[in-house]
Amino acid sequence: MNTLEYYVLLALAGGAQYGYAIKEIVAEESAGSVVPRAGSLYRVIARLITAGLVRETHAVEDVEPHPGHARRYYMLTASGRKELAAEAARLKRTAALAEKRLRVAPGRT
Repeated sequence: MNTLEYYVLLALAGGAQYGYAIKEIVAEESAGSVVPRAGSLYRVIARLITAGLVRETHAVEDVEPHPGHARRYYMLTASGRKELAAEAARLKRTAALAEKRLRVAPGRT
């Protein structure tokens, strides 16, 4: 799983979102290190849909219609939630290994 795929799944773990909102969440949660362009973001979403990790859905609350194109909302599937949890566990193990190798105790710099 690449970094953008991880952050997209992470953004959707909080609930259904539309593309621009996903982009904003990814940028915020990555502290600006990942700011996807529209083309990249929608290619990743399409891959995640094809893989069965994300699906299109309807807006979960009453929202003002967008004046341009209709917004498409996306949500995690059960498989997407499992994949996200597995990737988070892998990252945690990798971070623990890095701390061990660097002999840095958690919480110390």
